[in-house]
Amino acid sequence: MTTSTTSTSPGAPFTDLRRWLAHLSNSGRVAVMREDTPLQHTLAAIAKRLDGRQAAYFPKPGGHAVPVVSGFMSRRAWIAEAMGVPESELLQRFRDAAERPLRWQEVAKGEAACQQVVHRDRDVREVLPVPTHSEHDNGPYITAGLVIARNPATGVQNVSINRIQVHAPDRMAILMLPRHLWAFYKTAEARNEALEVAVVIGIDPLTLLASQAIAPIDCDELEIAGALHGAPLRVTKCLTNEVRMPADSEIVIEGRILPGVKEPEGPFGEFPKYYSAREHREVIQVDAITHRREPIYHTIVPAEMEHLLLGSIPREATLLAHLQRSFPNVLDVHLAIGGVGRYHLYVKIKKTHEGQPKNVICAAFGAHYDIKQVIVVDDDVQVHEPQQVEWAVATRFQADRDLVVIQGAQGSVLDPSTTIGQEFGDGVAPPPHLQGLSAKMGLDATRPVAYHEHVFTKVRVPGEDEIDLAAVIDTAARVDFAVGAMR
Repeated sequence: MTTSTTSTSPGAPFTDLRRWLAHLSNSGRVAVMREDTPLQHTLAAIAKRLDGRQAAYFPKPGGHAVPVVSGFMSRRAWIAEAMGVPESELLQRFRDAAERPLRWQEVAKGEAACQQVVHRDRDVREVLPVPTHSEHDNGPYITAGLVIARNPATGVQNVSINRIQVHAPDRMAILMLPRHLWAFYKTAEARNEALEVAVVIGIDPLTLLASQAIAPIDCDELEIAGALHGAPLRVTKCLTNEVRMPADSEIVIEGRILPGVKEPEGPFGEFPKYYSAREHREVIQVDAITHRREPIYHTIVPAEMEHLLLGSIPREATLLAHLQRSFPNVLDVHLAIGGVGRYHLYVKIKKTHEGQPKNVICAAFGAHYDIKQVIVVDDDVQVHEPQQVEWAVATRFQADRDLVVIQGAQGSVLDPSTTIGQEFGDGVAPPPHLQGLSAKMGLDATRPVAYHEHVFTKVRVPGEDEIDLAAVIDTAARVDFAVGAMR
């Protein structure tokens, strides 16, 4: 079977999961496994080995009738291809969609493919092939489920991806970080009401990407998906609640996050490539499961490229827009994969004033609390190539004048280094208001605006970028190096 990763030229966006998978398959980017791959660890291990090279498709995993797919968004170039743009235009296209969302179009329930089959009073673990991923995970987890909820105060929806532990036939523990879903839940809980949700599994690549947009609380990410599609997203109402979800999705779990109820969740291998602790988390009560006929289940292997890219690219687009509002000379940004696509930000600027990079650093820290390290470089450095950024730090940065350190700031609660030095007893987690306490570090790796002669001029050989190697290499020629003759 081929292992090609070749992508085609930009074209129309892919607005259907099955058409996208067929496209990847036709270009050698889907590997089909033998039947009966075990759902516990083995499925994730195979998908991880193929990470970034091929999507993995598992027919009848663990003897289950529903197939599983993973890794169909595991290369940056593939994501641009799904959007129908060159990779260089990826962030701008996402930014345009986020700034100009399209209101979704509601269709009748009978027209919704995701409601062709309905299950009530069924064990989630029997209906769906939910894998167990990492070594110490506390059982099977839904990792690619779009959690859609309505703001109890306004009715506006929010979409996010949350880890969900399936630990009972009709109950699932969910991790909610202090973002929009959490705010919706706390509003409902204050009223002693459950928060209605839909957990959508198996969705087109652009809606999946849109779910990770860093948008205001009153922005429905399904409308960003519509803008990426170029047409309003088809949605339908759940059978048991008022949530609207994508009508053409593969699988939907309808339920309610219960007020005042918590059950043990974790440990779980998260995106920083460490395990988060076992704690008591909020609980989804499952009311129904609906799906297409012969559905496809999507799982994301935690901390691998599909996970990291889906989180980093929408953040990059948002960060670029945020920084350019104050600094029009910011040219590009990149959330480094070495910084798990969340913590380390590289910023390229056309520097005009001394001290400007430090202002950019401060603005970047204020843009998203996950950011832990910012490196600002000049416009001759490619921020998507970590080796070039490291070169800029090595030759343009001095710690005594170019380092910015901010102590005691809010950071990521999933960064295990933030808990060091906080002791609350064996096995006792810090209270929520002390979790994620972090230091921030900024590095100004830019050259001076004015410098003597060619001291900071990057070495370049004239013609190195323009030369056509195919025209100058004689592929038929052979040299006899023993005598120095060419034949």
